[in-house]
Amino acid sequence: MSSPVYIAGLGAISAIGNTVAENIAALESGQTGIGKMAYLSTIHRDTFPVGEVKASNEELSNRCNWSGTNSRTAMLGYLAAREALEDAGFATSNPYRTGFISATSVGGMDLTEEFYPAFLQDNHAGKLRMVVQHECGAVTDRVAKALKITDYVTTISTACSSSANAIMLGARLIRHGLLDVVVAGGTDALSKFTLNGFNTLMILDQQLCQPFDQQRRGLNLGEGAGFVVLVSEKVANASRQKKYARLSGFCNANDAHHQTASSPDGTGSYTAMMGALAMARLEPGDIGYINLHGTGTQNNDASESTAINRIFGDQYPRMSSTKSFTGHTLAACGGIEAVYSAVAIDQQCLFPGLRIQQPVIEKPGVMVAAFTPVTDLKNVLSNSFGFGGNCSSLIFSQI
Repeated sequence: MSSPVYIAGLGAISAIGNTVAENIAALESGQTGIGKMAYLSTIHRDTFPVGEVKASNEELSNRCNWSGTNSRTAMLGYLAAREALEDAGFATSNPYRTGFISATSVGGMDLTEEFYPAFLQDNHAGKLRMVVQHECGAVTDRVAKALKITDYVTTISTACSSSANAIMLGARLIRHGLLDVVVAGGTDALSKFTLNGFNTLMILDQQLCQPFDQQRRGLNLGEGAGFVVLVSEKVANASRQKKYARLSGFCNANDAHHQTASSPDGTGSYTAMMGALAMARLEPGDIGYINLHGTGTQNNDASESTAINRIFGDQYPRMSSTKSFTGHTLAACGGIEAVYSAVAIDQQCLFPGLRIQQPVIEKPGVMVAAFTPVTDLKNVLSNSFGFGGNCSSLIFSQI
């Protein structure tokens, strides 16, 4: 049996809170963070509600204690990753071989969008240093440098499964004895390019999204960052810090069905979930709660529910999509929802999905409609399914 990997620290920033505690409080109270845009400058400001982090770039920069020009993506990532490290007790002293694996889709595109229009008119109008952070890896390097992590640094970009894949890679490196500690997750900021791209695909909702509801119309975009600190059994035993959960299973699969759509029969989703169950040596009935990918689009929710039906039959676990609170945070969603899943195990609770009127899965009691304390939650399945059919599932278990 492979060496266990533990979750020793959590960090998150999203539309519903600047810290993990604020995020969980909003989930408990049923308070969504999706609403009218306040910070992104776009002609669609009054058209599409989004899950924006409630802070300007200047405010984020002050919280980071950073000077100069920095992308919003990097600042969000740093704040969440720093919180995770502090939570794990490694903020000031860390004698272990440590890696930083960060996921992003947008990278520093927000800075490029500011730079490019003026540069087109006058190539002396903009400073080229503004676009240095455009590339996804540059965002990771900026955060890793601020965290003083140098042993291993890399970037994952597989659309909406990116953060889950970052966590998987971190766990594999620990299991193979290459690292002792890994800060893994992802970060994405809202950008005009992303908003316009999803609008072109005609999958944005002009109202508040309704994931896993039969009347769903599309998704609301969001932004934020979520990171977990993964540690080996050796580090876990040596540390006095609490451990939230054990990462017991994970799997990545790709159905290669379409560039932007999931396969109608849920092949990739099914394969990822079954692979995670097999690694964890669990049966479907052992899963007590699913944090759904649940974007709110017709295609995604139909594909995911089809795969769930195939695995669980009519013996469904409880499930919900927390994207009804945060919006779809793209490459960050797997990290943010990994944080929620670990908290669900640690605090023995189920988080709700909002605005469910006619659930896709109609069996009463399956869709979690309100914050629910429980006493027997042993395993949580968290799904993250990306463009191109890249599907990943993580299982978090009691220690």
